[in-house]
Amino acid sequence: MVDMNEWNKKIIAEFRANGGKVGGQFEGAPLLLLTTTGAKSGRELTTPVMYLADGDRKLIFASKAGAPTNPAWYHNLIANPTVTVEVGNESFQAKAVPVTGEERDRLYAKQATLYPGFAEYQEKTTRVIPVVALERVG
Repeated sequence: MVDMNEWNKKIIAEFRANGGKVGGQFEGAPLLLLTTTGAKSGRELTTPVMYLADGDRKLIFASKAGAPTNPAWYHNLIANPTVTVEVGNESFQAKAVPVTGEERDRLYAKQATLYPGFAEYQEKTTRVIPVVALERVG
């Protein structure tokens, strides 16, 4: 079984060393680093996440590859919606705002069209995969 913490650490290091560019399965994909505050631990946790640019917002998708539960970062940002976002060489504070209803459905469909893996993730699970807008603060 893959140790996700070690896997994420390698991607984070590669991202930061190469101005936001990584190889492997994320090569060429829009990737950001999301730093949340742990809902239980209070520790800062950084996770690489694919995103969809939507005007000034960055949209992220709590797919967890179609698992039956939401990823830990989603629970963290619901508990503590102020997050740090790294895109390329830029880092900024953002507020995480869940997107719901028709807007959520439209944006998820757009991501699934661009990256068919997201359609597969939704087919694998009975939960509605959350979409979260990261809105720059300040």
